Amino acid sequence: MFRVVGVVGAGTMGRSIAEMLAVKGLDVFLVEKTPEKLQEAIDLIEASLDRQMERWAITAAEKKLTLNRIHAATSLQHLADCELIIETISEEIDEKKEIFRQLDAIVATDAVLASNTSTLSLTELAGASSRPERVIGMHFVYPAFRIDVVEIIRGLHTSDDTFSRTKTFIEDALSKKGVMVYESPGFVTTRLICLLINEALHLLEEGVASPEDIDSAMSIGFQFEYGPLEMADRFGLDSVLAALERMFREFGELKYRPSFLLKKKVRAGQLGVKTGIGFFKYGKDGERL
Repeated sequence: MFRVVGVVGAGTMGRSIAEMLAVKGLDVFLVEKTPEKLQEAIDLIEASLDRQMERWAITAAEKKLTLNRIHAATSLQHLADCELIIETISEEIDEKKEIFRQLDAIVATDAVLASNTSTLSLTELAGASSRPERVIGMHFVYPAFRIDVVEIIRGLHTSDDTFSRTKTFIEDALSKKGVMVYESPGFVTTRLICLLINEALHLLEEGVASPEDIDSAMSIGFQFEYGPLEMADRFGLDSVLAALERMFREFGELKYRPSFLLKKKVRAGQLGVKTGIGFFKYGKDGERL
């Protein structure tokens, strides 16, 4: 069982994964390029824990323990003793491959290298490693500490041992359901949810219903926590656009072609929760205004 885990990338997803791992009692090494970005990430994790304290979900002692398990690092060299590394940087294949190439020379030969990619080829990523059999996809759904499913993606060379160790870790250490997915752009969750979001955007473009009513219809009618437009805001409209564009390129089917409204929002810098405005407005803690 993995006890020391590295997380590469301290963006929205990286922070969420690091916090969840630390809450589960694991030592986490969180890597980001600059001390400033690292400090910002630690501050945001602390703010998240503070919100949980306000709701009486955790105690001050539990908050302190969680923060003490997260070790900030600005170099991949700090991951030498990690048994599992989860890469969560932006969806750029060349940057991810470079991370895997560097990790190859740093970590132990039996360490598992996982990527949180939602649309890229695991087989291509694994090609950057001299041991492609230890590379696997571990796709968490945001927010990682609240959503109890993880897609485990097998690349062409992923070994049975790597898969079984990863699945055991997800189900025993993290208490989440691990679903096995064979490599395909968008896997299961991203492929389905992005199509739902894109169709909601077409409804909005056509003037069929208001953003509030589209979301109410789905959240109340189908017991979704958030409607598709608020989901898009929380994922980041730029991330949704990137996923749709990649699936459109890979599959070549019109249903994946991103809505023009989505492109306009991204060009305007209205990316959702992270910028405070998307289809709805949000406060600094991500609450909807």
